[in-house]
Amino acid sequence: MKDKPYVHPYIPNSVPEIKEAMLEEIGAADAGELYAQMIPERLLLKVPMQLPEPLLAELDLRRHVEGILAGDSDCEEYLSFLGGGCWQHYVPEVCDVIASRSEFLTAYAGGIYSDLGRYQAMFEFQSLIGELVDMDVSCVPTYDWGAAAGNAVRMASRITGRMEILAPKTISPARLSIISNFCDSAHMPGRIDIRLVDYDAETGSLDMGDLEDKISESTAGVYFENPSYLGVVEPRCEEISNMAHDHGAVAIAGVDPTSLGVLAPPGEYDADICCGEAQPLGIHMYAGGGSCGFLASKDEERLIGEYPARMLGITGTGVEGEYGFGQCVYERTSYMARESAKDWVGTTTGLWAIVSAVYMSLMGPRGMRELGEAILLKSHYAAELLEEIDGVSVPFRSIFKEFPVNFDTTGRRVSEVNGTLMERGIFGGKDISREFPELGQSSLYCVTEVHTRADLVRLAGALREVL
Repeated sequence: MKDKPYVHPYIPNSVPEIKEAMLEEIGAADAGELYAQMIPERLLLKVPMQLPEPLLAELDLRRHVEGILAGDSDCEEYLSFLGGGCWQHYVPEVCDVIASRSEFLTAYAGGIYSDLGRYQAMFEFQSLIGELVDMDVSCVPTYDWGAAAGNAVRMASRITGRMEILAPKTISPARLSIISNFCDSAHMPGRIDIRLVDYDAETGSLDMGDLEDKISESTAGVYFENPSYLGVVEPRCEEISNMAHDHGAVAIAGVDPTSLGVLAPPGEYDADICCGEAQPLGIHMYAGGGSCGFLASKDEERLIGEYPARMLGITGTGVEGEYGFGQCVYERTSYMARESAKDWVGTTTGLWAIVSAVYMSLMGPRGMRELGEAILLKSHYAAELLEEIDGVSVPFRSIFKEFPVNFDTTGRRVSEVNGTLMERGIFGGKDISREFPELGQSSLYCVTEVHTRADLVRLAGALREVL
């Protein structure tokens, strides 16, 4: 085999004779010339890669990959209380069935005449998100909550002509990193500065005094979350929106959609733009995937004109009673304006949007309320159980789904606690001792509708043994 040229079984045109003919046709000496303009010399690997021999048989490859995956521990095998941006929720079977349909699964993009079913499904997603957050306008999804929030703050900057955003100190560090990347872009006239607003040490909610001190005529937008990354329910959302408006700024709310059956939606507390993560809406947790960020707003021309992503609308046709679905205000997008566009967007998570639409349609308003109530009750019950353990404390009371648990007085580090819990088949909460050093040795626990009373009692019992 070493003396023969390698033909890859899964890569088209890997036959050496075909590759040579193609290179000769375009006048290139080798494939490297095709990438010379895109990949700088400094990034090129100068030594041969140490790769194992290829697996030519599909069965051998399958066995090899399954052997690697067998070393993982998943949330089917382990009881998980991890959250912090990707959550374990129940996914109805119908979500997977619809997602696997070929017209959705394999369709990347299309036109109004060739992709009718997908256009309608995306329109339904936008409509359902709009109803859930009590806003009039929504667009196709983006990569995740962080990307949606990044789009929102850029919209606020373009609308106001200002270059400062206020955001809560309790924001997810990963989400803040994404927003920061969006704020330092060649598409902007300068960098958008992000200033963090402190939180109340007793309640975990936004420190309104610090917000009042930092907001000014330079503030483009105030971004706040309800519930926060730490799971705290924000009691003064309307007051935050009003303060932003009083200073000519845009009010941007970040929300967990599973909370909106029990918490007021952003439209009720006068937020201008809202964003969030649709992964809890029927999307499985995947390694590095399963995320789907949504963006919605009031029906105002100043807001709609700044959306970076496509919007799909509905209109009548020449046949009475029939409808068509097509692009709205398409000239504002980078697809139309190209390098002259105000913003840029590429491939998004359209398949997950369709899955989310299926989930929301299946649940309906009553189902979303029951979901929210179940999560609210179970998370509070779990917090009470854990606080009964000597040395364990839960610092914040008004919580939804997630809450920090502190182990300072036990003398144990979170990493130690989580390690011993894993030996008992439990994924403990996410270690946030580095993200929020002021909270000491704390981890972020997540409780959803999938957890039973027995699961929560098992967690409390295991922690008693560990501590």
